[in-house]
Amino acid sequence: MADRVILVCIAVLAAVYFYATAQIPSLEIGDPLGPKAFPRLLGIALVITGGMLAMEIWRARGKKVEESADAKPVDWHVIMVLGVVVVWTALYFSVFELLGYVIATSIYLLALMAYFHPGKWMANILSSVLFCVGSYVMFNHVLGVNLTKGILPF
Repeated sequence: MADRVILVCIAVLAAVYFYATAQIPSLEIGDPLGPKAFPRLLGIALVITGGMLAMEIWRARGKKVEESADAKPVDWHVIMVLGVVVVWTALYFSVFELLGYVIATSIYLLALMAYFHPGKWMANILSSVLFCVGSYVMFNHVLGVNLTKGILPF
């Protein structure tokens, strides 16, 4: 049942994502693909992921009858962690423009890594900061995609 709920969520997310991508204005000059190419590729990847999950559900439909006797009760800790991650992600989105990509994403990733990879502070800090700085340099300077600067001067 959980797989089907995830599949429906993927389908709704893909539909909303494609609608939002269609709202991006096209420029008459410049790159013929325009600013919609990369978001559309991500949307296609999302649809492919949903299709793969649908095929997995379809293949496993006979096995579900055997496993239903061994079904575990709902793990409320997992649901609570999922809820906290959703709220943390919403908070990240709300401060993204104010703090900027590097700071907001570093804090976001550091908090998640501190929970899911506890006790490895040096690895967590280095991974979150280096990923953010590296992806910022790649997008801003190599690909020419402007990410929000926020409070940083660069």
